[in-house]
Amino acid sequence: MDVRAPSRVCRAHTLLALPVSVLLAVMAAQVAVSLVTVPVGAAAGDEEVRALWVRRTSLESSDAIRKMVASAATAGFNTLFVQVAPDANARLQPEFDAVGETLAQAHAAGLRVHAWVDVALVAAPDELPSARDHVIYQHPEWLMVPRAIAAGLVEADSHSPDYIGRLARWTRTNRARIDGLYISPVQPDAAAHVAEVVRDLVRRYAIDGVYLDHVSYPGDDFDYSRRSVEVFRDFMRGQLLLAERQRIDASQAIDPFAYPNEFPDQWRLFRQSQLTALVARLRGIVKAARPSALVSAAVTSDAAIAERDRLQDWRTWLDSGFLDALCAVGPAVNAAQFAAQLAQVHAIAGSRPVWAGIGANRLSQRETLDDIVTARRAGAHGVILFSYDSLISPPKGTEYLSAIGRGAFDGS
Repeated sequence: MDVRAPSRVCRAHTLLALPVSVLLAVMAAQVAVSLVTVPVGAAAGDEEVRALWVRRTSLESSDAIRKMVASAATAGFNTLFVQVAPDANARLQPEFDAVGETLAQAHAAGLRVHAWVDVALVAAPDELPSARDHVIYQHPEWLMVPRAIAAGLVEADSHSPDYIGRLARWTRTNRARIDGLYISPVQPDAAAHVAEVVRDLVRRYAIDGVYLDHVSYPGDDFDYSRRSVEVFRDFMRGQLLLAERQRIDASQAIDPFAYPNEFPDQWRLFRQSQLTALVARLRGIVKAARPSALVSAAVTSDAAIAERDRLQDWRTWLDSGFLDALCAVGPAVNAAQFAAQLAQVHAIAGSRPVWAGIGANRLSQRETLDDIVTARRAGAHGVILFSYDSLISPPKGTEYLSAIGRGAFDGS
């Protein structure tokens, strides 16, 4: 996660613009939400969120967790956003219950714990997972394929090493715009898999919230795998007259991307609405098991860019009640831009809490403290610093967190 300034907002699309299948899913989720939602104030209170993102690599033993919790509490933090697995779709490791241990120690110290779930991102570009039961090896057909290399992969065996290898090489070459391998919310089995991971998590642990990260597409030119295109094709066939369907089917024999090419607007809306349906589904799952748990998400600060470039319609998520809080992230280059982004998001979010995500790993102590002050002035309900592991390691050193605590949170 690369953060400095946080913010997102929401605007509702007319539900009739959604594909019928997605509309039904969203409506069902809304009904479930209405039955279990608690007022945001009842769940969050008026206390400022003073949080740290904590990577799973900092949770490898009881001693490591004890050190992390003590450091956070002493510095004045009150919330931990804990990465529940190396990716959202890896099952919790049975040999050491890092989440359970973190919850026990953090709650004993008076800290809240939100489970940080990477929804679509499943593997980093630099080093593929070694475990052969990882989702990218078990279900490579779920992986998003960029349009740039889709033609070369559409007829390839997705389970061949070359398929994943080509995707990984392209991703590494384009790391400026994509941070790893993503799975597709368009594919029902992939979406069901993510939902089951979250369901298992909230049933097993008394967490205080679920934070959805990487809940977007890497770009609007993604998800051109054979299977994802087939899902869209099958949907569109149900909407077309026979003659039109036969014409496009004939074109598909030559162009495997005939349906996205013929219906670019519907293709965009279909992918966007499937992501919205997944967010609604995840909220329903969380609230059914943990009614008081907050559901939040990382969103691109500029809502128009989020929708246009990432197919992330977080304004609709907010307007539809799918989120209790937002963490706005964006490439703010200075304090004025950071403040403007936060103010914009806060204005749109209304009573919904907006948390400022701050990339403290790239900032000096003074810059981090200044950003915290800016966030408060802009109306943010809290701040989240990225990340615990990077803030206690060189070049930051062990005193960095203590200094932030003394300067911003009255920590010791």
